[in-house]
Amino acid sequence: MVTATNVDATAVNTVGWLSAADWTIVVPVYQRQYRWDIGGCEQLLADVRAVADLDDRHMHFIGSILSSASGEGSDAELVLIDGQQRTTTLMLLVAALHHTVRESDPALADELQRVLVHSHDATRTKLRPHRAWASVFERVVLDLPLPPGEQRDSRFDDNYAFFRSQISPDEAAHVWRGLQKLEHVAITLGAGANAQQIFESLNSTGEPLRDHELIHNYVLMGLTHAEQREIESDYWQPIERDTGEAIAEFWRQYLVMRTGREVTVVGGRGVYDAFRAEFPRLEFADLIGHADEWRAFSRVYRVLLHPQEAPDAVIARQLEYLSTFGTGMHPLVMRAYRDVELGVSEPDELVETLEMVQSLLARRSVVGTGTERLVARLCRARAEGRDALVSAISRITPSDERIAVALKYSELPHAAYILGRIAGVDGATGLDVEHIFPLAPGDGWSGDGVREWSAYSDDEQNSHRALAKTIGNLTVLEEDLAFRAFDRSFPDKQALYARSTVPTTAELAELPTWGTAAIAERSTRLTDRFVEVWRRPGGPAIDDDGLTPILDAVRRRGWPAGWHREWSYVEYCGEHWEVPDVKYLFNRIFKRLWADAREAVVAYSARRGGPVYTAQSWNGQWDRLDAEHSLYMGWDSSYMLAAVQGVLEEAGLAPEVFVKYSYIGSAM
Repeated sequence: MVTATNVDATAVNTVGWLSAADWTIVVPVYQRQYRWDIGGCEQLLADVRAVADLDDRHMHFIGSILSSASGEGSDAELVLIDGQQRTTTLMLLVAALHHTVRESDPALADELQRVLVHSHDATRTKLRPHRAWASVFERVVLDLPLPPGEQRDSRFDDNYAFFRSQISPDEAAHVWRGLQKLEHVAITLGAGANAQQIFESLNSTGEPLRDHELIHNYVLMGLTHAEQREIESDYWQPIERDTGEAIAEFWRQYLVMRTGREVTVVGGRGVYDAFRAEFPRLEFADLIGHADEWRAFSRVYRVLLHPQEAPDAVIARQLEYLSTFGTGMHPLVMRAYRDVELGVSEPDELVETLEMVQSLLARRSVVGTGTERLVARLCRARAEGRDALVSAISRITPSDERIAVALKYSELPHAAYILGRIAGVDGATGLDVEHIFPLAPGDGWSGDGVREWSAYSDDEQNSHRALAKTIGNLTVLEEDLAFRAFDRSFPDKQALYARSTVPTTAELAELPTWGTAAIAERSTRLTDRFVEVWRRPGGPAIDDDGLTPILDAVRRRGWPAGWHREWSYVEYCGEHWEVPDVKYLFNRIFKRLWADAREAVVAYSARRGGPVYTAQSWNGQWDRLDAEHSLYMGWDSSYMLAAVQGVLEEAGLAPEVFVKYSYIGSAM
């Protein structure tokens, strides 16, 4: 047998590997800085807890750690080529566990210390980050006091503080059990090995797995072969057939529907992370029930993608209308359609919902208000009942007055759909959108058959051009007639318009001339028809003009560039707050609720392990709430926003808090 001489790869117990050796694990200077955020730490701790709950046969594999060895004795070093992020985070977790139990459980504290520091020198950490951050890491792990007046602000501090906040002395032994069940492959290179080539081989295995592929692996992992075949053939393959190329979007929209929260793609795998959070453990018996739901909703999703397959002709027509606006409202419609299938609601209720959603989207498109980050709030509202959904849609649907102004002066979006429904010929094939006054008129064009375009003044020409794409200057016309009418003068088009079967087009043949006055008059008439077809649902006439509910605000990992200018302002229960960023809002919300709804803050903090504590148990950024309670401020932006959302839900105030994204915040 031929063996490798320059590479040694061994499957090892991670904690045992860290405890037994007495070398220094070095992060070389060419490595990137430590980047794990609280979201990654939260997942690691969840994995540790999950494996701790399982019997001794189950271990948790954390991947491979690639290193090269150098030196001997007390100078021996293991240089990390790949794996520094995981190793550093594990050290921070062990440090937090050690500092939690050092007074209450000295025996466990000794075991933990062997992971962290050298046996011959307890002041030297086994892991040494590169020089710029080494002292910060050592202060955290060794729990050294800060110099007077100095504040520490680093990923090491943030993640250590998260682990400290989440692990109580009573849970320490359980977490330690989970840590002892971590495994990895230790790959150590000899002197003749090409470290860069091996690193590239480990990290360049083709295209990275996409969200739906990660979900697929996660669902099947740990099942027996027979169970895997059953899930694959009875559930996963039907889901793939129903959703086709849209399978990734199906999973994202399914999770929005199920959770009532927007699912943000972060680093290419936000959907997978949301799936794991929603389905943290998948025992086979529970998995069958979940998989049956996934399969049922994939069938619904197929109908949304192909409305003609809907068995009800009226619903099929409404779904076809809705497809004009894309797939953004599918989470809401999926649930409503499935409820009809289950007999929970009537088809008329689904049609009503589809009409209201079209009114919302059509009106917001007309006034130029975005349609992003809308659907999750509507899913939450629908869960509370029809009246709540009507109120939620009404709140964000522009008024008739705004519609009238926009239609008069702005370009008409989705022109074929809007003009077709107004004329009563929606869905008819062979129709083109016709510009009555052409976009680029020739010098001989005329609106009355007398004056030619070249004789119009500059002001007259500019006013015509300004209205060329508005609803008053647009109509739908049969393709053959539209081809012949293209760019012709208005009197020459009238005979063609007279032959059209579209009522709103045929009536143009009766007009004497075409100009800005005729466009304005026709805009008024079509606007009246628009607000009849796309009625504004009943409810409060708030028209929020782009405010985002706090529950739909985007969680961003770490502190992304521009975070400190993310919002223009915040609306808090009718109050206007000049709050530019998450950190400011976090502090203000918790202080405000500490005064107004202290029970909610205490309940939330007890359940989540923070961010309010009775003692300042570790170094970092603290803000006192009263003589006995402090608010820890050393979190990243994602954790802070999640805490704001959670405590406002606990207090029942989340529906009354909105953020207005700044230009920079929207672009982030």
